[in-house]
Amino acid sequence: MVDTNQSIEKSTISKTMKRILPFILLLYVIAYLDRVNLGYAALEMNADLALTAEVFGLLSGIFFIGYFFFEVPSNMIMSKVGARIWIARIMLSWGVVVILTGFAQSAMHLYILRFLLGVAEAGFFPGIILYLTYWFRASERGKATAALVLALPIGGIIGAPLSTWIIDNITWAGMEGWRWMFILEGIPALILGVIVIFYLTNRPADAKWLTHDEREWLESELATERKITSSINKVSKLEMIKDLRVWKLSLLYFSGYCAVYGLSFWLPTIIKSLSVSTTSNMEIGWLAMIPSIVGIPAIIFFGWNADRTGAHKTHLLFCFLVAIIGFIGCGLSESVFMVVLMLTITSFGLYGFTGCFFAYLTFFFSESTAPVGIALVNSFAALGGFVGPMILGLVNLQQGMFILSFLLVIGILALMTLKLEKNIAKKEVSQAVQLEPVNPIYEGEVK
Repeated sequence: MVDTNQSIEKSTISKTMKRILPFILLLYVIAYLDRVNLGYAALEMNADLALTAEVFGLLSGIFFIGYFFFEVPSNMIMSKVGARIWIARIMLSWGVVVILTGFAQSAMHLYILRFLLGVAEAGFFPGIILYLTYWFRASERGKATAALVLALPIGGIIGAPLSTWIIDNITWAGMEGWRWMFILEGIPALILGVIVIFYLTNRPADAKWLTHDEREWLESELATERKITSSINKVSKLEMIKDLRVWKLSLLYFSGYCAVYGLSFWLPTIIKSLSVSTTSNMEIGWLAMIPSIVGIPAIIFFGWNADRTGAHKTHLLFCFLVAIIGFIGCGLSESVFMVVLMLTITSFGLYGFTGCFFAYLTFFFSESTAPVGIALVNSFAALGGFVGPMILGLVNLQQGMFILSFLLVIGILALMTLKLEKNIAKKEVSQAVQLEPVNPIYEGEVK
């Protein structure tokens, strides 16, 4: 019987990971590329539309204002109508907005479109994080979220040379290359939005690609964990909003968001400002790709090792310290080589942080509070996507790097005061369902 259960467990986990993770990774790659390709467009767009550094900083960040206001409602709607329909709606609407950005004629047009892009995409990432809790136990969630956030470095690796190549080489119908970049990179979202409707499965009970026994086993395992998390965490959404831990998580993620998106939007412009005048957009694209390359091993290692050891907190602390060292080094550098090297070190820390943060985040919520809780943390943290680019638009490179370092220190302080409540009801819940206790990360605080 034990061997049978182990066989079902192994086959179910393997099937769900192969079915779900590659597809949502692809979706997030497109989402991230469409979110940050404004930074590559800036290489030509800023001059064409007479955009100052301050205006570009606001354009980069205004996306996250729309994101902030609509993220929690979006996640609540998804929990009601299902991921399949809602994720498809999100992708189709953001694809349309990205394509329209290619026809913008002024800063005001861009302000409106970037805000609408935030509204359209709001709920996508926290919705996917919520979706993973429907399919993966806590013991696999770190690997699942790490696979998802691989989209960040992959998006950078693909987006940097692709976007700059389009800008330099495609000027069909007399339109500038940066316009075609938006148009061409918005089309995949429309195509994938249609595919989502037919491919995505809302819950394990609906998974025809699992056997009956596999569906039963997965539903039982997830139900057990839901009972445990309901015992650990506050069930009331109102009480959850008043929970200080939620705001500490928001502050922690806010500091990381400031750093990630300050770097993402401004990296091409930073490299161009330090390069010789003959450096082409394509060459800038290749250089901007380098920090993203280290992101893949960072995310995989920290996500996997945090799951293996249960020491999510320690991993998050280490990643922030590495990122701080990189930012300070960048602020003290004067050559393109040293800036790219220091930002590569920074990227290793920031990508490693994303590799294990989202698994850590889900430990603080029960099934009933997760839709609001995850979206709440992500939406307030997303304001960092507004603040980070704005900082680099208002100050010089050295000052900006030091400010982002200071914000990461604040994030560390929030992390050090975060604690998970002890699972005083674990034994009773396990006896009630007559199953062995689940992953030991629920025993006391995650290290």
